[in-house]
Amino acid sequence: MPTNMITARSAGTYSLGDLTVNRIGFGAMRLTGNGGAASDRARVIGVLRRAIELGVNHIDTAAFYFTPLRSANELINTALSPYADDLVITTKVGPGRDPSGEWLPLARPDQLRGQVEENLRQLGRDHLDVVNLRQHGLDSVAEHFGALADLRDAGLIRHLGLANIRPQHLAQAQAIAPVVCVQNPYGVDTRRIHDQFVRACGEQGVAFVPFFAIAGDKREAGGVAANAAVEAIARTHGATPAQVRIAWTLSRGPHLLAIPGTGNPDHLVENLAAGALSMSPDELATLE
Repeated sequence: MPTNMITARSAGTYSLGDLTVNRIGFGAMRLTGNGGAASDRARVIGVLRRAIELGVNHIDTAAFYFTPLRSANELINTALSPYADDLVITTKVGPGRDPSGEWLPLARPDQLRGQVEENLRQLGRDHLDVVNLRQHGLDSVAEHFGALADLRDAGLIRHLGLANIRPQHLAQAQAIAPVVCVQNPYGVDTRRIHDQFVRACGEQGVAFVPFFAIAGDKREAGGVAANAAVEAIARTHGATPAQVRIAWTLSRGPHLLAIPGTGNPDHLVENLAAGALSMSPDELATLE
């Protein structure tokens, strides 16, 4: 596809509650240099602005995406405020880091308001579009999710989601308030044990937003996980392995949203172009 025709709209849309987003969005974690060298600040701000120009209207971030030099939320605020009316910013709470960057214990339910308010302050907003509760080690998310539901009722949050959960957590949360999205690890190399849950989310109208879909087991280290089948398909299409992985993610169902992140303007265009990459049934079967 010619570069001047590439936009985030090529992969279609999906709804997060009453908010409609293009299925290829943007993950902000890489903006700060997490997992690698930080990009030039002006370049990163330019990437964010270019993403919006190319139709990205879903950005995933968190207050704990920061390094000693910069924070993802502050970069988003600097680059994009005043925000476009259709821009949906999704953030997450639960984990936290102290000023030195050390991870803190999972927030207690009574500490979640402070995390929500910190995201509001950093982003320069009076409400958050979507807040995901990212859990770690909880048997039940009910108390934490209930605290976020109270903040939604108070007008600080529009919609709620979940991250890093087990299937039973979704039912626990839905008994309290609607869940618009789930963020869990999912990709070509990790799919089999998660397929049933991904399908169940689709059946319930819940968006599934995979993370580490490109990096795989390398996770925060970034890069593209090696996979011979992915690389062969990429050569056939004159595409990159990252593009094949994004296209595969989108092929798993209309409710899957991709949030690849980058501080590189060329990689941004490549990621968005993946929305127009169509693999044959045989190629998809190879990736099974």
